[in-house]
Amino acid sequence: MFSGIIQCVGRVERFARKNEAAELVVGVEDSLSGFELGESIAVNGVCLTVRDSRDHTFTADLGTETLNRTNLGELTAGGKVNLERSLTPQQKISGHFVSGHVDRVGRVRDIQKKSGEILFRFEHPPDLRPYIIEKGSIAVDGISLTVFSCRDDRFSVSVIPFTFSHTNLNARKIGDAVNLECDIIGKYVYKACETLLSSRESSGPISLEFLRQKGFIE
Repeated sequence: MFSGIIQCVGRVERFARKNEAAELVVGVEDSLSGFELGESIAVNGVCLTVRDSRDHTFTADLGTETLNRTNLGELTAGGKVNLERSLTPQQKISGHFVSGHVDRVGRVRDIQKKSGEILFRFEHPPDLRPYIIEKGSIAVDGISLTVFSCRDDRFSVSVIPFTFSHTNLNARKIGDAVNLECDIIGKYVYKACETLLSSRESSGPISLEFLRQKGFIE
């Protein structure tokens, strides 16, 4: 589990395809070195497992699902990736709960640099509509951001200069692919409501007693 607060930007040292899988080697800053084998790390919001670790690099394997569902398959040597180590019980959660399981890939459609902020507009696949809501949370390449102006399968975010300069957003261009992970709590709530409502389609309106039986209220 992660929080969407990027700890540093890594550099892709090597990306090698191996049949339907791939091997990724990332260079890191001193502040993020010293990985344990088997630990989880979010790379552009994708939860990966450290297979090997040296002083300033780590290696991770990418499977077919990861390559098909995320933008990691487009990485090249020298590219920038957002990095965040998994949360510990002692850490503050300054962003929101991010699982590292990317829903879909979106695209950068507009970038406007203004005084005190940079506005990004992203396009997303239609099936993500129920989970992207005004003032809700979303992880874009692992960055915890707040959504606004949701319409036409697009949404906007306001990025402060600190976030812009400390993530790979400063290297993004129109048309770039970004990993999108919708708020995990929102997804579970939507699924629960969908199941609840579908079960009542032929049984009349939902009553307080029905909600108590299902554990939604006491």
